[in-house]
Amino acid sequence: MAASVERKNFSHQFRPCHMCCVVVFFLIFLTVPLQGEEAEQTVCESDKGENCGCGGTSRDKAMYSEPGEGGAETPKVDKDAARTTKHVDSAASRTNQMVFVRGGEFTMGTDEPRFPQDGEGPARRVRLDSFYADAYEVSNAEFDIFVKESGYVTEAEKFGDSFVLENLLSEDVKAEITQAVASAPWWLPVKGADWKHPEGVDSDITNRMDHPVVHVSWNDAVAYCTWAGKRLPTEAEWEYASRGGLENRLFPWGNNPMPKGEHRMNIWQGHFPEENTEEDGYYSTAPVMAYKPNKFGLYNTAGNVWEWVSDWLGVRHTQKLQVNPKGPASSATNDKVKKGGSYMCHIDYCYRYRNAARSNNTPDSSASNLGFRCVADKLPDGVEEVKP
Repeated sequence: MAASVERKNFSHQFRPCHMCCVVVFFLIFLTVPLQGEEAEQTVCESDKGENCGCGGTSRDKAMYSEPGEGGAETPKVDKDAARTTKHVDSAASRTNQMVFVRGGEFTMGTDEPRFPQDGEGPARRVRLDSFYADAYEVSNAEFDIFVKESGYVTEAEKFGDSFVLENLLSEDVKAEITQAVASAPWWLPVKGADWKHPEGVDSDITNRMDHPVVHVSWNDAVAYCTWAGKRLPTEAEWEYASRGGLENRLFPWGNNPMPKGEHRMNIWQGHFPEENTEEDGYYSTAPVMAYKPNKFGLYNTAGNVWEWVSDWLGVRHTQKLQVNPKGPASSATNDKVKKGGSYMCHIDYCYRYRNAARSNNTPDSSASNLGFRCVADKLPDGVEEVKP
């Protein structure tokens, strides 16, 4: 089982993204009650214009500012369009298959980081042993089997709330919300939001069993992987598998985000966060088997949902050859790394759906765009190996 994490009152735990938080945390802040449609908000200057605010969904750091004092304005959103998330009606056949990833040496990271503060660079050589990787992100159907067999209760369920993109919420749910993250006011803490109710109490996953499970913390992911006879990948394993044998490429298939005009990932189109034109076919999550796999046979390592990895966050990396690196022993900010970006990523606002990109959250954090996949040193009993 996952280790328990102490957690304070969630309504006072919004943390802005990335390393600016280390400094901002010590600043004096104000907390004010909701006024009209305004909400208590946090501010993170370095996030403006370049971030979807996903790192702001960590539970353990409290910073607020008075609405209108530096926080971004809440976007005007076409609510009807925002609720057109495409679902797939299916019996959700098993998607716990794994691919064999032959070990080797590759270049991890980049010497041309878009976000140097994230620790994307420098480029460095890494050598890995062979392992097995989930071909797909863990789906709602697979997580449902885990819960029914183990009786597991996720941290979002225990805490009673989780973060959701405002555009996905009904007016009834939004009417009960009194706070938002200032640097990313589209992120709202929603009571009753969890893996079974992705947009709160008036939503369900009936027609999304083949979509990736969301609202799972790092601790939840570890619990699932342990139950399945697997584990979370290291960041190095995740990036190696995502790159699919290609060196120094932006995406799992190359450098062109749309080769031959074909959508290969689920990200945001249009102007974030006001409009998603859904040119890739989806407003929020897509089925785990959507789009083409990379050369190793992995689906959706770019976009769709962020994926937890096992590493603690570190932003300084040696350029010496590393063999099977597992990341730092701890994190000064108590953050775990996540990779791959999500359906909320846009090149002008969160260009983190690149192989080398990374972000972070505390181990007990959860959100509507955060999931995972597993790896294993040997193929678990009863799990099918698929060929790319």
